[in-house]
Amino acid sequence: MKKTERKGVLGTGSAYAEISEMTKKLKAYEIDPEVKVVVLKGNGKAFCAGGDVVASYIYTVAGHWSYGANTYKKNLILDYAVATYGKPVVALIDGIVMGAGAGLSMHGAFKIVTENTVFAMPETAIGHFVDVGASHFLSRLPGFLGEYLGLTGTTIRGEGMVACGLATHFVLSKDLHLVERALDEVTSSDTNKISKIISKFEHKPNVKQDDVLTGIIIRLEIINKCFSRKTVEEILSSLFDLFYQEIEAGNRADKWVLEAIKSMKAGSPISLKISLKSGIRAKFLDKDENPKWEPARLELVSDEMVGQYFSRVDEDDWESLQLPARSSSVDIMRPRL
Repeated sequence: MKKTERKGVLGTGSAYAEISEMTKKLKAYEIDPEVKVVVLKGNGKAFCAGGDVVASYIYTVAGHWSYGANTYKKNLILDYAVATYGKPVVALIDGIVMGAGAGLSMHGAFKIVTENTVFAMPETAIGHFVDVGASHFLSRLPGFLGEYLGLTGTTIRGEGMVACGLATHFVLSKDLHLVERALDEVTSSDTNKISKIISKFEHKPNVKQDDVLTGIIIRLEIINKCFSRKTVEEILSSLFDLFYQEIEAGNRADKWVLEAIKSMKAGSPISLKISLKSGIRAKFLDKDENPKWEPARLELVSDEMVGQYFSRVDEDDWESLQLPARSSSVDIMRPRL
């Protein structure tokens, strides 16, 4: 992905055309017998920091809502193409990977991360929801880790991604060009052979006890206890209980618990259930960090309000939303840790 005005955003200006171009090239490579493997990488300090929600917001408030809808659809079609691809897709994730960037990279057969990789799904902070197929890859993480990452927008680094199963390989950033060179020489689309090639360049991550990246695995028991609750209110209540128990016991409450509470309290109640406009305005345009969510509190968000976003689409609207039937013939590599 080429570097745009902001760090690797998808869907802004030339990047809008880039999405279409990437989809077009993927289709061409899939039927080209000379192509055995497809490599995705960023051209800058980020792999991809997400979709251009600012542009979508500006166009929408100006009355051109179809811009955002079309961009969103193009993004999902691209993600779908990767997820159902007939050949191995290798994502070289060196830098930030968030939102739409995660949707593009997480569905491929191989996710190679480095010491520079930072992953997050921060949608609830802008009144959006965790999308781009994240309900697929987050739900396959250990325990209720996916719920934790999706609701809090917590960032984890490359080491943690390998440990929890979001990534398949950890390679030092300086060695990525060697991986690319080796992949240029492959003569087969066999995922086992490609995995062995990548494994030659693997590096054992430097895992620190107090880091967010490894602490996730260490704290998984607590995450499971809190984030297995059936409602957001119950999850928050469980986190508060844990926080106050530590304080009353004279212990220093874990920083991550407080950060989880803060991020969820700051997020949109219906994003944690949906007020996209106000979230983007406050976060990226006015930068006042004071979004006016509607509804403003969790207790004002009814089950019926949430259910509207999961209701059936009218038959007249369904045809334009359908994706072509595809089935990947590639054995998706599963994380080994």
